[in-house]
Amino acid sequence: MRILLALLFIGLTVAAFATGPIRTLAEETMTSGTSEVSAPMHAVPSSESCLSPADLREAVADKRVIEPVAAIRAARTVISRAEIQRARLCRHGEGLAYLLTALRRDGQFVHVLVDATTGRVIGK
Repeated sequence: MRILLALLFIGLTVAAFATGPIRTLAEETMTSGTSEVSAPMHAVPSSESCLSPADLREAVADKRVIEPVAAIRAARTVISRAEIQRARLCRHGEGLAYLLTALRRDGQFVHVLVDATTGRVIGK
């Protein structure tokens, strides 16, 4: 019985190495439709340039920016298998952008920038 289990273990190990590297779900790229979404790399805004929660609510109420939920939906097109941890509204260039912090399934944090007026992903 031990020999059978040892042979089974060796066979499964060889099969695992033969199939290639084992990746986590967060590392896999999910394609929806015909093309894959890729975002350019941008510098992450510093925390001093981010607005307070009260200013965020005021900007959303005045319809100057989209709601944070819409920014999260846009970010999910780039990081589909990650959990959004924080959404902050920050000054970026001449306008405002949502800085979303997401936790991938492999434990890595990812920052995504979403334009606060258009809702388009502008950086990852």
